[in-house]
Amino acid sequence: MSDLTRDSRYSRQVMIRRITASGLLTAMAVVLMYMEVSLPLMPAFLKFDFSEVPVLIGAFSIGPVYGVIVELLKNLIHLPATGTEGIGEMSNFITGSLYVFTAGLIYQKHRTRKGAVVAMLVGTAVLALISAPFNYFVTLPLYGSVLGFPMQAIIGMCNAANSHVHDKTDVILMVFVPFNLFKGLLVAFITFWVYKPISRLINQTYEKTH
Repeated sequence: MSDLTRDSRYSRQVMIRRITASGLLTAMAVVLMYMEVSLPLMPAFLKFDFSEVPVLIGAFSIGPVYGVIVELLKNLIHLPATGTEGIGEMSNFITGSLYVFTAGLIYQKHRTRKGAVVAMLVGTAVLALISAPFNYFVTLPLYGSVLGFPMQAIIGMCNAANSHVHDKTDVILMVFVPFNLFKGLLVAFITFWVYKPISRLINQTYEKTH
């Protein structure tokens, strides 16, 4: 067998493995996306779920680009159940992609436990920092223009959960930033402990089907 044939077969096996892993992780993420919960001091429209855990695992195990692909598929599959005309899914995709791509890119260059921790902390910081102006200038205005959900109503819901919220800037600084910091750190903590078992599960599933 020539080196070219061996390389071609190896490349095909790697691609099949990555596609298989992406499918399994997407399925996990979709299920977890439906298991959303409310958080203390957060308005009713802002729910937390654990769907970023399998997405982050994908970014670590098969690469940051595949993490973004899983993030996209997760949100596309969730679209039929949307209650926000797709605005929530768009926001989830963009902010989630920032988080997992940043973390995955750093981990790709530093594949150690310390590298993973640093990657997830930097990813969390990027999530909180960049999502703040994105939510201020894009997401919140879209809720008003597309859903007819005025800013004052959003401020009112946030104020009902946290009496310190009085204007749009407060919504960002006291609601969205803490929410994203909490989300990034909790997802990072869980991923740190479940990454190895889930990676082994994916590999076993691939080996059984091929």
